Amino acid sequence: MVHKAKSDQEAAEAFAKLVGEKIRELRTGKGMSQEKLGELAELNSNYIGQIERGEKSISVYTLKKVANGLSLSMEELFGKIDPANHTDALEEIVALIQERPIQEHAKALALLRVAFDWRDESN
Repeated sequence: MVHKAKSDQEAAEAFAKLVGEKIRELRTGKGMSQEKLGELAELNSNYIGQIERGEKSISVYTLKKVANGLSLSMEELFGKIDPANHTDALEEIVALIQERPIQEHAKALALLRVAFDWRDESN
């Protein structure tokens, strides 16, 4: 049991480091200083530095404040921290549908369902 706790602790520390690295990458990509992100996120700039170095494991609420400071939704931030493994085709489908007016989204879904039902019936 102690071994699992140690491996969980190591995994948590590695994840905190990954989160911090992504936050630093996003912050610097926006040309923002730690001080500016701290101001926008209503957090101390020293705390931002500790987060970015993976020294602090932050709460979900603090992560939300950081996301807000970076002008990102939580979904966008999580997507950048731990992106899902999408295929290029799936991303292309999503992009294609997003380009269409929202009224057409239901039609696109209906077409996909018909195509999949047809395929399932053929097999």
